Amino acid sequence: MAVACCQVCHLAQLTDLVPPERMFTEYLYFSSYSDSFLAHAREMMESLTARFALGPDSRVLEVASNDGYLLQYFEQRNIRVLGVEPAKNIAAEAERRGIPTLNCFFGLEAVTHITGGFGQADLIVGNNVLAHVPAINEFLRAVKLCLKPAGAAVFEFPYLKDLFDGVEFDTIYHEHVFYYSLAAIEKLAERAGLQLFDVMHRPVHGGSLRVFLQHRGTYPVTGCVAEYLAAEQASGLTGPERYASFSREVVNLKEELRSLLCGLKAAGKRLAAYGAPAKGNTLLNYCGIGTELVEFTVDRSPHKQGLLTPGARLPIHAPEALLKEMPDYTLVLPWNLAEEIVAQQQEYRRRGGRFIVAIPKPGII
Repeated sequence: MAVACCQVCHLAQLTDLVPPERMFTEYLYFSSYSDSFLAHAREMMESLTARFALGPDSRVLEVASNDGYLLQYFEQRNIRVLGVEPAKNIAAEAERRGIPTLNCFFGLEAVTHITGGFGQADLIVGNNVLAHVPAINEFLRAVKLCLKPAGAAVFEFPYLKDLFDGVEFDTIYHEHVFYYSLAAIEKLAERAGLQLFDVMHRPVHGGSLRVFLQHRGTYPVTGCVAEYLAAEQASGLTGPERYASFSREVVNLKEELRSLLCGLKAAGKRLAAYGAPAKGNTLLNYCGIGTELVEFTVDRSPHKQGLLTPGARLPIHAPEALLKEMPDYTLVLPWNLAEEIVAQQQEYRRRGGRFIVAIPKPGII
């Protein structure tokens, strides 16, 4: 797996792709199992509802709507909603919760079905979806067709600058085809006939951008757009040197993490992991961490329990296994949720258990 960057549009991207149908028709990530992400979703709903004066006559369309984690909050405001979710099992869960959900991939083929039955949307939302879409130009053209003339499309995605600054190399995996700077987003939007009119930084997922797109001229373009673009240029984000230095930082992190874990193991300590996120598989496999170092991992999602992590083949148990087995140290794989996880595991810590985070720098917390 390798990442390349286009020197014309500055879009960072994987060089080898896995067909989306192989990854997303059945999916094991349910957004509602993270308390902090639910809180983030509620904040997003409140912010967007106020900014765009949404009410009972408004329509909100979410692309890659998962299990209804976000749309449930709009629906509680009596705002009409529709989710589009390609994973059959997750779409079924959203429907079970009362969230109208279209089970398909979002794109030009879905436009007629959406606009014919639901109508164009006042607000289109997509959290952590832009990185997953190989046909991104078609995707954004479909957004334009589904958006009302005075509507807004709001997308959040992990920010390339944060990925570099935080050595977040585990964000790179086959589901994430693209790694976005704001400069790349602006060019893609223009190509689709959309205009970038605002941007803000959010701390979720180790650092994300929330970008606002529109049909040209509906809303004034804020000064934040020019500020972010200038900052990217000044930081070298659009040049090859930053990619080279990032590569060296990743190698150093790998060596530090292996040294820490191997040292603890040599001292007779038992090690486990917390979480079974996709990013964890990049970390485990790149760093060569298997059951010879880490005995098992735990995850709150019952959909993952009883399975094995790909490659490293760590058994996935329920979180209660930490108290039952009491490993001395537990490596937090979803490091972006470390604060939430540590708060949930106070009894494990009271009994002497310690947590390890690998990113941005390996250490014991």
